[in-house]
Amino acid sequence: MNSLVFPGQGSQFPGMGKEIYESRADIKEMMNSANDILGFNIIDIMFNGTVEQLIQTKVTQPAIFIYSIASAKVNENSRIEMVAGHSLGEFSALVGNGVLSFDSGLRLVYERALAMQDACEENPSSMAAIIGLEDSVVESVCNEISTEKNLVVPANYNCPGQIVISGHTSAVKRACELLKEKGAKRAIMLPVSGAFHSPLMSSAQKRLEDIILKTKFNTPSVPIYQNYTSKAVTHIDEIKENLIKQLTSPVNWTKTIRNMIQDNCDVFVETGPGKVLQGLIKKIDNTVEVTSLSN
Repeated sequence: MNSLVFPGQGSQFPGMGKEIYESRADIKEMMNSANDILGFNIIDIMFNGTVEQLIQTKVTQPAIFIYSIASAKVNENSRIEMVAGHSLGEFSALVGNGVLSFDSGLRLVYERALAMQDACEENPSSMAAIIGLEDSVVESVCNEISTEKNLVVPANYNCPGQIVISGHTSAVKRACELLKEKGAKRAIMLPVSGAFHSPLMSSAQKRLEDIILKTKFNTPSVPIYQNYTSKAVTHIDEIKENLIKQLTSPVNWTKTIRNMIQDNCDVFVETGPGKVLQGLIKKIDNTVEVTSLSN
């Protein structure tokens, strides 16, 4: 069985989407419409912007979403039986299986980006990648040192031996020190300005919830495996609930991929910029086929 998987924040690069934009008139029209929806020329930033411009959350998230949907249109005649997306990529996946229109998805992604950026400014917070430890060790250290005013939690279960932690900057740094002492091969502070997928995103979650509940969701053409539960979902109300909870909860990517494989998925097609998900999926199960529709 075939699936589409959509990447999240961090896979952006200058010049992204230019080849796809020039490949088909309908894709060019769709991408150009994003400028009107957002009220600024995001396509110009994607094609000609600097790295500094592209890493602004309010630019990064819609840019990756636009690229991902354009990439999916290239594959629109292929038979797809399931979809999933990593963090931001979940919104792209919901366009990929017909739950959201491109316009609705882009508006949600932009509002999500603005809400997350505001939440980042409320708290000095950050994230770090922990390489080479069992999940239980990372969880134990986070539980041991985390307090309400100095929080650190697991945020992304990316693949065996790779977890991203998230929280107040001082707590994240302290966790990194302790995890190195416990044998982590690497503990790397990430170049992000906030604690994504942690309770510190609660203000953003409330804003996003209001918008999601007002947005038209259609019946999916195929199941989506969502970050919050890591299980196949087809009911609209459940999809909305999981999408809202995603902002303050971990991305259960390892479980998601394993559940998709258990449900007979043996071909994963990464649909968006970069090849990050291909690497993660191969580390989760190296027997499956993983390909990409983009650079």
